[in-house]
Amino acid sequence: MTKGKEKPKSFQSPRGTHDILPGEQIIWEKVRDSLRAISSFYGFERIETPHFEDTDLFTVGIGRNTDIVSKEMYSFKTRSGDALTLRPEGTASVARAYAEHGMMNLPQPVKLYYIGAFFRHDKPQRGRYREFHQWGLEIMGDGSAVSDAEVIRVFTLLLEEWSFKDYLVEVNSIGCLVCRGPYRAQLTAYYRSRLRGLCRDCRERFRENPLRLLDCKEERCTMIRKNAPQLLDKLCEACRNHFRLLLEFLEEMKIPYALNPHLVRGLDYYTKTVFEAFIEEPVKATAAASEPVRAGDAAGAVDGAVAPVAAEDGHDSAPSAKRLAVFGGGRYDNLIELVGGKPTPACGGALGLERFVGIIRDRGKVPATPRPKTFFVQLGDLAKKKGFHLMEELRRAGISMAESLGRDSIRSQLKVADHVGALYALILGQKEALDGTVILREMSSGMQETIAQDKLVETLRKKLKH
Repeated sequence: MTKGKEKPKSFQSPRGTHDILPGEQIIWEKVRDSLRAISSFYGFERIETPHFEDTDLFTVGIGRNTDIVSKEMYSFKTRSGDALTLRPEGTASVARAYAEHGMMNLPQPVKLYYIGAFFRHDKPQRGRYREFHQWGLEIMGDGSAVSDAEVIRVFTLLLEEWSFKDYLVEVNSIGCLVCRGPYRAQLTAYYRSRLRGLCRDCRERFRENPLRLLDCKEERCTMIRKNAPQLLDKLCEACRNHFRLLLEFLEEMKIPYALNPHLVRGLDYYTKTVFEAFIEEPVKATAAASEPVRAGDAAGAVDGAVAPVAAEDGHDSAPSAKRLAVFGGGRYDNLIELVGGKPTPACGGALGLERFVGIIRDRGKVPATPRPKTFFVQLGDLAKKKGFHLMEELRRAGISMAESLGRDSIRSQLKVADHVGALYALILGQKEALDGTVILREMSSGMQETIAQDKLVETLRKKLKH
């Protein structure tokens, strides 16, 4: 009995990754165009860093005991023994580049942006992938609150440019090394008597960085967190003034925001300002549950009395809304020194493009696919050869064109021309190829005329103006 031929293996994209197909590229390109235009207008210059870095850059910069470093990084050793990691985020790499290339000697601040792919071994879910894309903004060399506000503002401008008005920016201050020490001691004392009620991850985090307990989403941990001491009450004067000024800038720019005293974010390099923005699906909620805190109220919060937010954990109370995080970031005044540079204040953030593009698609804001103005229809090998010259003339003239050179039937090619929405068909057969003419057919009416090939661009320009 002869063995049957072995069936070839079929392959799929790895779990947690996705292909961006031609039909989706129109959205992605429009979004990227928006990112580049907004970044450039506000003085951010593009930077590109390697997709992999020395593993220690992330363990030192992000924090050895953070979830990203301890659970989510794709790390490997090269054949020569170098320990490398696919970049899980962009800020540490940009900080390394700033220090390595002596950017502290440039006029300060240095404003940089990036658009690129990042990698985390995270649990895949809607809008969250193991390979994902981010737009990041970094301002390095300025310690003032206006830089924090500018980063937030530029991100919100993208949302508004795409007609997203229902966003809310949650903000908090996690202080500096001066004021965080006494608070950490108080927080440690609070949680020590409640360790048994925490999830396993939080019990581990407690030993290394008790501030991370404030970031847990487990229900039992959020219940314990409700009565935990708040860092806003313990800020030193410098951090208090920095945060108050930030809120005043947000108020002046009419950016909807809310204080979330439990917002810490999951990276150890943050100091002072942290922020995260959400887009919510419209729901009927009480004013108390959805009203963002304004600077007038927030001033009291910074002085010790925390103004009310949507709920005690910073999330909306019932009726609950579906909240989609779109961007986040904060200040990291110690990071550049940690990765080998001089002490340099800095701030920044990142926006997830998969999540953002998904929201655009869900809300029906997908831009229309541009239609080609013309479609090249050929009959015979000579027409195909001559057609390449015509196509190049149209490209140089900026007149868009489509073709289906693999088809030989004029009828089938005209069907394709109609399907893609071309306004005119350029028909080139054996006769036209020999005598230097082309048939110009108006697709809507079927009317056609024969014109000289050297008059084609001029004729099309006149017709397309009408």
